Amino acid sequence: MEPPCSFHPCDEAVIATNDDASDCKRCAVRLGYWKDEYIGYFVRNQDRKAPEINRGYFARVKGVEMCVEKFLKKTNGDCQIINLGCGFDTLYFRLRDTSHQVKNFIELDFPTVTARKCYTIKRNKALLAKIHDEDGEVRLSPTDLHGPSYHLMGVDLRNLDELDNKLQQAEVNYSLPTIFLAECVLVYIEMQNCKNLLKWISKKFTNAVFVNYEQVNMNDRFGEVMLNNLRSRGCSLASVEACVSLETQVSRFLECGWTGSRAWDMVQVYQSLPEAERQRIERIEMLDEGELLLQLFQHYCLVVAWIGELFQDIEITCVNV
Repeated sequence: MEPPCSFHPCDEAVIATNDDASDCKRCAVRLGYWKDEYIGYFVRNQDRKAPEINRGYFARVKGVEMCVEKFLKKTNGDCQIINLGCGFDTLYFRLRDTSHQVKNFIELDFPTVTARKCYTIKRNKALLAKIHDEDGEVRLSPTDLHGPSYHLMGVDLRNLDELDNKLQQAEVNYSLPTIFLAECVLVYIEMQNCKNLLKWISKKFTNAVFVNYEQVNMNDRFGEVMLNNLRSRGCSLASVEACVSLETQVSRFLECGWTGSRAWDMVQVYQSLPEAERQRIERIEMLDEGELLLQLFQHYCLVVAWIGELFQDIEITCVNV
């Protein structure tokens, strides 16, 4: 493997995307798109977002949840979840309110992000109560938090030695079925570093699934506008060449040693959601122009890759890639 890049001028801008995404999720939750009792602890912003943004985040959250649900049913909770670039995601806390339990839940992000998340958890009893149990203690540092089955740690995903060390601190089990989650994370990692990461995971874990949500079809005019908007904020998509099509999204994993992969654009993912649920959220806000939402859905995708045979029959829609 080639050594990781050492200088990353876009890191601050990438970190800022967490705040943007969290603000958008908070807005959609407040309007009733989905329930999340915990996002309000991390985000106070009350700004209203455009209806197509709210619907886009609804599809994003539900698409990832759909994959997690399928995985948990297959493993019956005898598994691990590793959330890469977790930001202020609240999945762990939401799962604690369901019948689903997992052996280990690990969240990783830049130390500046995990420090803020640790601080918020530490000062809110409702969050700490979900992590703590009678038999285990919660250990905190400025950037890391360790509970009996939950670990939040600051790490640079481009540094594989550091990543390995952090996962060992989190008592990771490399042979336990593991699902990796990444929402707009890989695209910000330089192509070679991204390949190194995916190859490393494919060699270390014997039975794993990777759920990746990010941009696609970035070679057309709409994609070019998206790219320019990000660049104007000092944020480049370092691995945008993997976002040319659904095929390039799939091949990225196959070239890095994964057993198989499938991908769907968000038009397909949205249409796969229960009709009653779609009708419910479409009544929340009227869309002035449906074309913009369609274009947004066409430029984001959900990719699932797997190691081993556990998830080889994954299906979201009736369309295979």
